Amino acid sequence: MLRRLPVASCALRIRAFSSAPAARAPQVASNVVLELDAAKVGREIRKRGLANAIAAQRDGGMDRDTIIRLLYSLGSRHEVERYLRIFTSSTKGAAAGGVLPEAKFAVLKIGGAILTNELDDLALSLSFLNRLGLYPVVLHGAGPQLNEILEAEGVVPDYEDGIRITDAKTLQIARRVFLQENLKLTSALERLGTRARPIPTGVFHADYLDKSKYGLVGKIHRVDKAPIEAAIRAGCLPILTSLAETADGQMLNVNADVAAGELAKVLEPTKIVYLNEKGGLFNGTTGEKISLINLDEEYDALMKEPWVKFGTKLKLREIKELLDTLPRTSSVAIISTSMLQKELFTDAGAGTLIRRGYKLYKQPAVEAVGSTQLRQVFTERDPDVIAGRKSVAEIFGDLKQTPATIYGDEPFDVVAVVSHPEGETPVMTHFLPSRNGILNKIVDNVFDSVRKDHRRLFWTARADDENRAWHFERAEGSFTRAGRSLFWYGVNDVKEVERIIQGFEQSGRIERVFLPVGPSTPPHRLAGAAGTRAFSTSARPSLRAAAAPGPSTRGYATTADVKRVALIGARGYTGQNLVSLINSHPSLELSHVSSRELAGLPLQGYTKADIKYSNLSPADVGTMAEANEVDAWVMALPNGVCKPFVDAIDAAAAKGGKSVIVDLSADYRFEKDWTYGLPELYGRDGPRASKRIANPGCYATNTQLLLGPLLPYLDKANMPTVFGVSGFSGAGTKSGEKDADGRPKTVPKISAEDLRGGVRPYALTDHIHEREASTHLSSLFPSPTDFSLSFIPNVAPWFSGIISVLNAPLSQSLRASEIYDLYAEKYAGEKLVKIIKTVPDVRDVEGVHGWRMGGVQVHSGGKRVVVVGALDNLLKGAATQCLQNLNLALGYDELAGVPADKY
Repeated sequence: MLRRLPVASCALRIRAFSSAPAARAPQVASNVVLELDAAKVGREIRKRGLANAIAAQRDGGMDRDTIIRLLYSLGSRHEVERYLRIFTSSTKGAAAGGVLPEAKFAVLKIGGAILTNELDDLALSLSFLNRLGLYPVVLHGAGPQLNEILEAEGVVPDYEDGIRITDAKTLQIARRVFLQENLKLTSALERLGTRARPIPTGVFHADYLDKSKYGLVGKIHRVDKAPIEAAIRAGCLPILTSLAETADGQMLNVNADVAAGELAKVLEPTKIVYLNEKGGLFNGTTGEKISLINLDEEYDALMKEPWVKFGTKLKLREIKELLDTLPRTSSVAIISTSMLQKELFTDAGAGTLIRRGYKLYKQPAVEAVGSTQLRQVFTERDPDVIAGRKSVAEIFGDLKQTPATIYGDEPFDVVAVVSHPEGETPVMTHFLPSRNGILNKIVDNVFDSVRKDHRRLFWTARADDENRAWHFERAEGSFTRAGRSLFWYGVNDVKEVERIIQGFEQSGRIERVFLPVGPSTPPHRLAGAAGTRAFSTSARPSLRAAAAPGPSTRGYATTADVKRVALIGARGYTGQNLVSLINSHPSLELSHVSSRELAGLPLQGYTKADIKYSNLSPADVGTMAEANEVDAWVMALPNGVCKPFVDAIDAAAAKGGKSVIVDLSADYRFEKDWTYGLPELYGRDGPRASKRIANPGCYATNTQLLLGPLLPYLDKANMPTVFGVSGFSGAGTKSGEKDADGRPKTVPKISAEDLRGGVRPYALTDHIHEREASTHLSSLFPSPTDFSLSFIPNVAPWFSGIISVLNAPLSQSLRASEIYDLYAEKYAGEKLVKIIKTVPDVRDVEGVHGWRMGGVQVHSGGKRVVVVGALDNLLKGAATQCLQNLNLALGYDELAGVPADKY
């Protein structure tokens, strides 16, 4: 166990995320707030006064075990416990290399902007880690604050080779700023009851880097860890600046990133985390965040990429040089403050993870079994060998008898053995990861290598395997019996699964416990068995839904794992289209449709079950969310209406609620703790990992898809303009009218008769979709950019369909063919995107689920382009996009339920 040190209580900061199947998490006290994002949690804790209450419980209150139980709400219990074991084991034992073990957890380098913009949430996050018995060594910068004061005092910042030239006045101001910021962070921690020790100087010792060139800038030659270790022994978080001193006491300025690297070389921590507002490294061509870099395999090629230059190239070079000096167990993460918990306690991680990695290893088993190193791996990690059920010699003897391949990385941090007799389905008979293999996600690389070689695969794991969540995430089907879970991918038909398993059992390739495929007792009796995971044979169940605790666990089924969807606001046109899509979905079913006006009437157009409209209140929704009666909620309500329902579902998260929300209004499209769900432009990782998804607006979808490929070529001095025309269904519906049977009718707010055949402009400036498109497109630039566009909406006398005309000034001359190539490259492989040469016709997109673009024309000067985009505002602009996001969040194929003939 970790040595108990005097640790003060802290406030909690918890970010919920998708999880793999796990036993029901322990109930937690109702006065603890569990929300989706660090910033939101911070606001709630401060608003409700919980920070003082938690901080006051220094003796026996919010102890480490309580916080660990709360951590289970983040996801899989096994996943959380595994990472806790990894981090605490790195801080156990004797002082290896003369370093206090508790100092070897993590070095956190914090950008100065975070101290200004996210101080409270940063303090909550650090307090959270400290209450777990962890001691991150914190080093912060203060660049933005220093620049602001220098400018106010008439000092113009000057740089050479990216290094701030530091004269005596600049250093005097820098010292004052560093002391202020250091005290600000330590005070914020102390207010939360977490002891922190300011260490602004005394750690870094330096010589002049080049006094004649850079002035008072230092090059660190020694790191004194004594002040850090003294702080930790006293139960305090060490808070450092990057100020250094010469042998004769002269203060020198040192870049904070450089100082963090020198500190890491001495402490050799498991994690080196760079916190900044951008939250990672971004591909300069695609604008997408890079999730993982394996330096041994990718560094040389990466450094040749045209977008890797200036600061990015310098950062990558410095990180490689740093990791080359550290154990391979160390890795670097570049993340935002709100993602710190996800980075440390989830398999998915956050931001950009950079590790040295290894080249992967693959060899026929008959050639590899003589390896002493491989024998050691089986001796230390194979559960059958550890339990005495088999010897290594027996296992190696079996491997020689059957065609098999051994996969792994060069030092065998992960070893996988796949048996593949000619003409038979492959079985992964052994999967043996080390602590380092899990921490640095080498398990994913090795498994991907296996998957490339085998289009289908079966394997088993013990039901109590600490990495069970990882197995569930990579399987397309699974079930558990007799203490073991059987996993597979590449087989979707249950009859074929039974046939394959029967062949396995007859040949002795797996234990004789997995037939028949299905329950041996009725499902309603199995439902009471705690810890039993539902069986799935087709679409991969969502990790989130599979882990959702309910009154009882679900029994086996022989079809795809079905998820329950509740639709709030089902009367409108979008609601009607969603009902139709879910009716044709192979793995979704409607459990509730709520409409105040239609309550009590039967739902029309839905054939899977007889459902009547209800009129659910926020209290009803909260109760259902707490009991996990619904896997996903769709809010199809007008702007400004859904907040009470969302708040009720969020509050249920504190009591075990795990459901997903997709909101079709504009209410949450600008919230940082919600995922903005436009997969073709912003990727699938966000919706897959999120429980709160804001569905983009119809005009905003069309506008962003039009502009996305052109962003690197736009003239920054002249904003682009989009002229949009929508069918009148986009204006929404109104209530009050009834049909001949007295049933409320769905009536448009604006009709074709109202328009009298004409086009009506409206909201000519500051339309919400203008702000929405500008805000989210800004995130696609490689560096923070204040991007804006002009949007003019119009309503026309046809029912559905939007046509938008983009007028975009360019920074360089381009031909129409080059413009088409940009769109073709950007949207390659996107099934819902169709690129045509002619101008799209709105009549061709009505009732179609995808997006069309075409009609590209370039001005004779070559520096202005006009492009036309079209979509159905009720489908790709609303319902279809909602279904894409639901599918991603629940673990299904993105286009499941979308008619393929209507793409």
